[in-house]
Amino acid sequence: MPIEIRSEAASDIADIEALTTNAFLHAPHTSHTEQFIVNALRKAGQLAISLVATDGGAIVGHVAVSPVSISSGAGGWYGIGPVSVLPERQGKGIGSALVSRALDDLHMAGAAGCVVLGEPGYYARFGFRAEPALVLPGVPQEYFQTLSFNGSVPSGTVSYDEAFNATY
Repeated sequence: MPIEIRSEAASDIADIEALTTNAFLHAPHTSHTEQFIVNALRKAGQLAISLVATDGGAIVGHVAVSPVSISSGAGGWYGIGPVSVLPERQGKGIGSALVSRALDDLHMAGAAGCVVLGEPGYYARFGFRAEPALVLPGVPQEYFQTLSFNGSVPSGTVSYDEAFNATY
C-alpha cells in the first residue's frame, strides 16, 4: 500500500506524540523533547503545517512547520521540524516525502522562505543551504540552512517559537 500524506486530525495527536518519541529515542544530537515541542506548538496555535504520513491507516511519519521571527523584521518565514519517522521506516523516503509536501504547501501559501536545523547533506536535496546572513545563535552555520521561495534571503537572527523550549 502506498504512503499517503495528509494534514493531521485531532484523533492523530496521541499517535504523533508516540511516533515522535520513538523516532528520536536513539537519535544523536537531541534533547529528547521533540514530542513536547510539537504538542506545545499545537497548544500555542503555532503549527502552521502539521502533516502525517500513513501506511494502511497507521501513522509512520510526521512533520511540523511553524513560523519563525527574524530580527530584521522580515516576515513570511517558517521553520521545518521536528521531522519524525518510525525508526524501522527511516531511510525509505517517508521523511523526504513529508518535507517535500510541507515545502510545496508553504510555497503555495505564499511564504517567503523556510529554515531548518539539520543535517546539511540531507536537506541540501530540497534546496536548503547555509546562508551566513541568517543565523541561529549557538548553532554551527552549516547545520542551520535556508530556502528562499522568492530568491531573497534576509539578514538577521532567527528565533523559533517559545514552544521549542518545552520539556514536558
